[in-house]
Amino acid sequence: MKLDELIEELHILFDKEKVNIDAVKQTMESYKSNFDDWEKYAHFSPHRYTRNLVDRGNGKFNLILLCWSEGQASGIHDHSNSHCFMKIMEGQLKETLYSWPQNNDVEESLNVQECNYFKKDEVAYICDQIGLHRVENESHSNVAASLHLYSPPFDFACSFDERTGKAFQCPVTFYSEGGEIVKRK
Repeated sequence: MKLDELIEELHILFDKEKVNIDAVKQTMESYKSNFDDWEKYAHFSPHRYTRNLVDRGNGKFNLILLCWSEGQASGIHDHSNSHCFMKIMEGQLKETLYSWPQNNDVEESLNVQECNYFKKDEVAYICDQIGLHRVENESHSNVAASLHLYSPPFDFACSFDERTGKAFQCPVTFYSEGGEIVKRK
């Protein structure tokens, strides 16, 4: 299966009224990462990980290639009531799962639920009912890339301070769209 075929299969799955989470995960697992398929979306930055839009999924999902240079990590974040599938395309990523803050009026460290490691061609799933998470490339010598599917798409997410549990809303932006770097004003 090529990346274009994966995208076509995802469009078919998301054309239904109800989407089967297991079917989406299995479909993403069935695609074996091939750099030639996704090279045009692979834009890395030495400053922070990049979010590169691959496909808008007819408004029902966003398919995004995240490119992680050595040692880069996301903040601890939610998924704005969306489903999130993460397929490792290259390298290995660590996912740290956190419990939601118990009381918004009290500053309290976030509790780690578990840490998971995912390598090439493995698929992870998270939604807000599972908890919050941080994703990171712990390698200091290798880059990593992951293909994320978010359904429904969202423009804002909340990031959380690990020490206080306090949340702040931040916009979700793209470094590139369709392989072309987005020009910022």
